[in-house]
Amino acid sequence: MATVALNPVAAEEKLGKLRSAVAQLDQISENEKNGFISLVARYLSGEAEQIEWSKIQTPTDEVVVPYEALAPPPEDLEATKKLLDKLAVLKLNGGLGTTMGCTGPKSVIEVRNGFTFLDLIVIQIESLNKKYGCNVPLLLMNSFNTHDDTLKIVERYANSNIEIHTFNQSQYPRLVVDDFIPLPSKGKVGKDGWYPPGHGDVFPSLMNSGKLEALLSKGKEYVFIANSDNLGAIVDLKILNHLINNQNEYCMEVTPKTLADVKGGTLISYEGRLQLLEIAQVPDAHVNEFKSIEKFKIFNTNNLWVNLKAIKRLEVDGVKVLQLETAAGAAIRFFDNAIGVNVPRSRFLPVKATSDLLLVQSDLYTLVDGFVIRNKARTNPSNPTIELGPEFKKVGDFLKRFKSIPSIVELDSLKVSGDVWFGARVVLKGKVVIAAKPGVKLEIPDGVVLENKEINSPEDI
Repeated sequence: MATVALNPVAAEEKLGKLRSAVAQLDQISENEKNGFISLVARYLSGEAEQIEWSKIQTPTDEVVVPYEALAPPPEDLEATKKLLDKLAVLKLNGGLGTTMGCTGPKSVIEVRNGFTFLDLIVIQIESLNKKYGCNVPLLLMNSFNTHDDTLKIVERYANSNIEIHTFNQSQYPRLVVDDFIPLPSKGKVGKDGWYPPGHGDVFPSLMNSGKLEALLSKGKEYVFIANSDNLGAIVDLKILNHLINNQNEYCMEVTPKTLADVKGGTLISYEGRLQLLEIAQVPDAHVNEFKSIEKFKIFNTNNLWVNLKAIKRLEVDGVKVLQLETAAGAAIRFFDNAIGVNVPRSRFLPVKATSDLLLVQSDLYTLVDGFVIRNKARTNPSNPTIELGPEFKKVGDFLKRFKSIPSIVELDSLKVSGDVWFGARVVLKGKVVIAAKPGVKLEIPDGVVLENKEINSPEDI
């Protein structure tokens, strides 16, 4: 969170005015009002997490544990059931599909074989519950943007072998910069006057909604938190087993950084504790160093495992420190015995754009019991890089332009621009660039194999 340092008198004057205005907003709870005022107070005070660069240390394998070093989980069915009965899964479900040209929650975009993100999540947890006879519940943290739609969608899982609970994250008013008055106070009705304050809000929202207490009363000990659009974020018994045996209050999954991830937050050791370092905290002089994959080799996948009693302790016992964190990963520094686990890249498979959709709908992956499994025929551990032009940005347009998704098992990179249309059974290998000339429709015929080619016109095929 960026901050601005005002002198204390000016800051208090602005805050006093804001408190009065926020007190009149009857659309939100007292907890939300307090959380919002705290966040603004921190912004005005300039109290950012200033990092002294010279104090940064690379975490050891003891605190960022290599996944391969984790002990195997118990093979006994009953022991596995006991482990899983201590777990709840929470998916962050506040985002809309607007950037991909869809209406409603992003989690209802069809990913593969007609299944949405949410379908796959439900199938995965259902198959766990069935296989081990356990009861892993699913919680969906919605925003005011996705809440109503999600409630309707969840009804279709009424007969599933899974408990589904929904709750809303906080709703904060947007501020008018000039006079520091909340937009809703100026007569701005409707959703435009409000915003959901980042996924760091998961901890206070769990508490304020009563869901935290409900989970604890059912004997749950850990919650696995992940973005609903990360297809790689599945329950992992090795990690859960490790956390319970070692009494780690918090675990962040990190994975090796590639050039595509240079802006992602990383874990550092700082003054004896693990801490998330994000690009906004980095002094300008060190930004290139931060982006380098030599010094900072890992980044945060936002797959988090957190002890429920520890959340309650930090939320209830006075300090409410978690209220101020706008990213859930930033809270790692408040938990005792916190660790990172350096996981395989397969646990980070987000779908942020149609280029990602092309990957997961292709023969690079198959679907088994709701799990997206990578094709062993691909020998390169990295996925191909895919760049699609604006003509492919919306899911509807993307689907229209492919008669069927090409085979990309042997593809290194694909760059497509202009008015390009793909036939059925197309095979892409090596480095392929397809650039239609302005005003020209370029059709790739059925069954064609393109290997290390640049295509600008039909004659190049």
